[in-house]
This record gives sequence, C-alpha cells and structure tokens, in this order.
Amino acid sequence: MSTAYVPQQPQQPQPTDGTTAGLPPEPPHVSEASRLLCVGTYLDPVYRNHVIEQLHLNEQRVVAPSLGFDAARVLAHALRARRMEMQWAAAILALWVVGTLVSGGLLAYFLIPSLLLAGAPLLPGTAASVLRWCGRAATAWFLFTLGSAAFGGGEDGGSGYSSSYDSGSDLLDSVTVGITAGVRPWQAWFGIGVLVVIGLCVAGRRGQFARALSVELSPPRFADATGDLAEQTAGQRFHRLAQRIRLEQHAPLVMYHEARPFCGAGTARDTWVLAVELRPDEEKQQQPLSNRAILDRIRPLLEQLRVPAEYAGPGVRDRLRRLEIDECVFLPVEGLLRRDQAPYGQAEFEQHRARAVEEGGEKRRHFLRVRVGGWEEELVVTVFVRVHTQGRMLMLEIAPHVLTPVRADFKGAERTWQEFHDNRTGRIADAAVLVPRSVGDALLTLGRGVPYAWRLLTGGHAQALPDGPALSVRELASVVTGSTFQQMDVARYLRSVQDRISRGVRLALGEAGYETGEFVQKIVNISNGAVHIGRADNSSFAFGDHARAETRGGSGPQKGSD
Repeated sequence: MSTAYVPQQPQQPQPTDGTTAGLPPEPPHVSEASRLLCVGTYLDPVYRNHVIEQLHLNEQRVVAPSLGFDAARVLAHALRARRMEMQWAAAILALWVVGTLVSGGLLAYFLIPSLLLAGAPLLPGTAASVLRWCGRAATAWFLFTLGSAAFGGGEDGGSGYSSSYDSGSDLLDSVTVGITAGVRPWQAWFGIGVLVVIGLCVAGRRGQFARALSVELSPPRFADATGDLAEQTAGQRFHRLAQRIRLEQHAPLVMYHEARPFCGAGTARDTWVLAVELRPDEEKQQQPLSNRAILDRIRPLLEQLRVPAEYAGPGVRDRLRRLEIDECVFLPVEGLLRRDQAPYGQAEFEQHRARAVEEGGEKRRHFLRVRVGGWEEELVVTVFVRVHTQGRMLMLEIAPHVLTPVRADFKGAERTWQEFHDNRTGRIADAAVLVPRSVGDALLTLGRGVPYAWRLLTGGHAQALPDGPALSVRELASVVTGSTFQQMDVARYLRSVQDRISRGVRLALGEAGYETGEFVQKIVNISNGAVHIGRADNSSFAFGDHARAETRGGSGPQKGSD
C-alpha cells in the first residue's frame, strides 16, 4: 500500500502567547530554488552563459536582489560546468587531430557531417531537419569508407574497389577509392580506435554531468554548503566577486538602474497608485500624520498573517507563517565611481531610511517590503508599499511582483539523468550517436569560450563605472506562468497582504482624526477592477469593459453605468 509524498517543511514551534513572532526563513543558499538554478547551469549552455556574463564578466554591475536563492552559488556551478565542458571539448578535439594525422587524413572527412549535425540545432524547423539528415547520411557513408579502408580497400593494386574505379561504373565507389587511396589498413584501424576512445570521452563527459546532477546537487548533498566542490575549485576572481554578490543580493539597500528599478523581483502584478484627500473629521481631534506613523500602523496587521487559526493545531503548513516584512531603500547606481562605494553599511542604511521615509523623493525611494516564498522558494510574491503625504493628500503606492517557478526541464533533470544512469545500453547507444558530431560540438564549445576570454582580458569591466543590474538569473530561469494551484496561492497571498495594507491605512487615517469614507470607496473600486473618478467635468469616461465614452456638456459630472 503506497501513500502520497508530502514535501518536508521544517516544523517549528508555534507561538502560544498570541504574539506574531514569525518563523525563521530558510537560508537562501540551501533553498530548492538555489539547487534548481545550479542544476540549470549544467543543462542549458545558453542559461549558463547568461549567468557567467551577468555575474562574472560584467563585474561593474550590481547584482539584482536574489529573492530566495544565492546567486554566488549559482555562479560557482556555472563556472564549474563551463570548465568541465571546455576540458572535455579540448580532449575530444585533440583526439580528432591526432586521429586525423595518424589515419592518413581519413578522420578529417568526418568534419563535414560533424559540423552539419552540430549546427542543425542552431537553425529553425525544416532547415534543421534537412541539415540533420544530410549529416547522418554523410556520416554513414564515411563510416563505410573507413571500414573499407580497414579491410584493405585503400591499398594500391588491391582488388574490390579498384576495378570499380577503373571501369568508372559507380561514382560513389570511385570517390571512396579516391579518399582511401594510399591509406594502409592499420591507419584505418587506428582511426576506428580513436572513434571508440572519443565515444568513451563523450560517455565520460555525460557521466560526469550526471554525477554532478544526481549526487552533488541532490537535496541531501546540496544542503551541505561547506562541502560544495564548485566553490572549492573556483578561482580567485570568483571568490572576490562572490563576496560582493553576497553583500549586495540580500541587502535592504537596493542599487538600481533607472530603466529596471525592480529587476529581480519578477513580473509586476496590478500596481496600485491611489491618492486621497485628507479631510478632517469634525467629530474627532486631528493628530499629526506622518508616513512613518502610517507604516507602523500597517506592519502589525501584516504580522498577524503569520498566526495560524485558533483551532488549527501545531501542524500548520501555510506559507504565510514565514511571511517576511522589512524596509528597503532604493538608490540609483548612477553617480558612483566604484561598485564598492555603495553604502551597504548598517549605519549608512539607517541614515538613508530615516531621510527617505518622509521625503517622497523620485530617485531615492523608501518601501515597506512584504515577501512570501512559497513552493520551496520557487514561487515568490513580493509587495512593495510606499506611503507619502503631501499638500493634505495621501498617496499610497502598492507594487506587487511575482517570481514564477523554475523551468520544468531544470526540475526534471534529476529523474532524467537517473534513468540515463540506470540504462547501460542506452548510455552506450547515446554515446555512439554523439561521436560523429563531437568534433563540431567541441569546436563550437571552444569557439564560444574565445570571445568570452577576449572580453574578459580587454573589456576593462573592473575599471568601468558601476551599473545597475541588467538581468536577473532567477527571472531568466522562470516559466511564464505557474500551475493552477500556484496561481491560486499568488491570488491568496496578494489579497491577504493588500487587504491588511488598506486596513492599516484606514485605521491610521481614522486614529489621526481624518475621514475614511473616500479612501474606503476607492479601495473597493480598485479591488473590483474599476476606476474611481472623483470629478469629470466635460470629460469622456466609461465604466466596464464594453462601455462607450461620450463627452457631454454641463457643469457637473455625468453618471456612467456598466
């Protein structure tokens, strides 16, 4: 009898005194999201190159906030995967060169089908299929030619193909004899032996990648960050950059590029920008109302979301238990002369936070940041809240962002490689199929490394002016949308957080002696997907998805209906 598997979520003692104490968050460097991103660097060379380019080559760029994962550990595995691939490519290419020289040039003819097979994935649709079949046909013919030379078909004066060549009856036979002319059988056998050794190298490369995925990156081994071979074998440049990445990626101070302020947070969802006039309530005495007072009223309500239901018992698994609340300050990276000049110190951050929370600036912005990491940190919901009072107006900005789950092929890699490891016949057949294209793959792999090395040596990135993050390695590995359950969780998290925010603002307004009716009405309109219009003299407007807007005369606003 089998039972359903329930993913382990660490059981922590629940508060028994009615407080809102939250559970400690899972360390980002051992999260499932970190593990899957590391897996992706071995599977997808394009993704691996993006990781290395963003985090290793362009060292002048500040790293994007790493919500729920460790970008430095992902970079370590990306560098290790590239190093392994380059070493195998160099060994395979060396075998082809030696085999070509000793075999009398026979293996050189395999370069044609190898390049066809290796280049096929770079082309779309039908063109790739045609190129692939041409490469297979050419491979089969050259293998036949190699075999004929091994059995004496290439020696001068021999029988078999020579008579066919003299008679000129078969063009293919004549070309075959022309290729193998002067080649001794032992040279052809040597070429066959080299192909076998290349097949062993191909199998060894895939086996090493399989061990990295199924053993080193298995959940039990990945949890031991101190024994990570990728970080232990990385160079000095990595260790220097890893220190900067780990200082920046989870800091409450966010250095941003003007065009990409929320880089790393995911996709924006239903941003709110709401303005309400502060009207004194005649029945109450007005109190000073600051931005800090409003945020301090919101925060306890959000913290209450961590508390389970009264009769839920100790086994509550709701991710809102781990809801994280902090304050962050966004600063533009423009103006810095060096990347290490960013004010990440605690005292410097406190100064920026104290000034930014009340100033309502354009470039320096203060946010209350609310984060929920669901599905083992694969689904991250972050809500940025900003409050500002100016000119007897209250401005409320709510910017929700969602990081969708990691790509399915990254998540299914462990099972795929385990099936590959258990099937010995499949491993042999797979290696044999990859031998003909191995020289093309090796040339492409080494060819991709040359421009990177050139840019690393001559780009001058270390002396370049600091720049904000251009891409997030987490966003690059995300799917477009999650499953139905995950979408339901996103909606639940957002509704819960937004409801508590609006309630906190309403309570802060009421306690300070201001009317709350207009604020409540606008929140209801926004929640229902409508647009609130306070005044529309001689204006065109409409409500509903299919309504028509018309301009009418008159001194007062016209009423619209759905």
